[in-house]
Amino acid sequence: MNLEFTKMQGLGNDFLLLDNMSGRLELSPEEVRFLCDRHFGVGGDGVITASPSSRADLKMRIFNSDGSEAEMCGNGIRCFALYARDRGLAAGPEMAVETGAGVIRPRIEGDRVVVDMGEPEFSGPRIPVNLPGEVIDHPAVFGGREVEITCVSMGNPHCVIFYPPGEEPPVGELGPLIETDPLFPEKTNVEFIRVRNRRELDFAVWERGSGITLACGTGACAALAASARTGRTGREALVHLPGGDLEIEWRENNHIFMTGPAVEVFVGRIEIEGTAVGNR
Repeated sequence: MNLEFTKMQGLGNDFLLLDNMSGRLELSPEEVRFLCDRHFGVGGDGVITASPSSRADLKMRIFNSDGSEAEMCGNGIRCFALYARDRGLAAGPEMAVETGAGVIRPRIEGDRVVVDMGEPEFSGPRIPVNLPGEVIDHPAVFGGREVEITCVSMGNPHCVIFYPPGEEPPVGELGPLIETDPLFPEKTNVEFIRVRNRRELDFAVWERGSGITLACGTGACAALAASARTGRTGREALVHLPGGDLEIEWRENNHIFMTGPAVEVFVGRIEIEGTAVGNR
């Protein structure tokens, strides 16, 4: 299959955007892994498809670099909005997008995209986490290390850990252990957060299905929700991610809004049938 794609990135979180308005494109997990491979494929943190929706303007599906499908992706939906507008798939700068986490509404404002990310969920069973009630600064042990976790869903599960200034968070060490721990029946994203002040957070992430990435939009929203819920910050903060900054605001209607950039990198075509996939 000869596949046309658009490579896009939001704060260094990079994706291959594919037009599936015909509804005929079906990628296997192996094909997704090949496309995301930075040596043998195009390279990316995930693959995103645009297809018709019966309940919104468009439908977005997001596949992690390991081939698994995620419910939502904050950086991905900003890229999706720009892709849809520039290719005439959406009527204007504001659109309703069906995702695995419900209908999300991005709005393009100049070179930035503002996204209503919906309401944070703190109930353990709904995140899901195998713990009752809200999981707020809950002591847990992973790999012999005791940490306090605050768990949040932004349509996908997040485990937020706060670290003091000067202490290096063990992202590569603890991230994969926490992601796959039985405490999280659908696995989890893991955020390592340092509070600079009441309006700024430093952020590192181990993403479910992708590992260490330069940015995670839903993770930034979860970090702000967790820090505000525990009194570490107010309800609005600038989140400093390795790939750049996101503005996150938890508004009075209980919805979290994310504002940040999205950039088209290049367009291309790749053959994904035959030995390139079969030998992997």
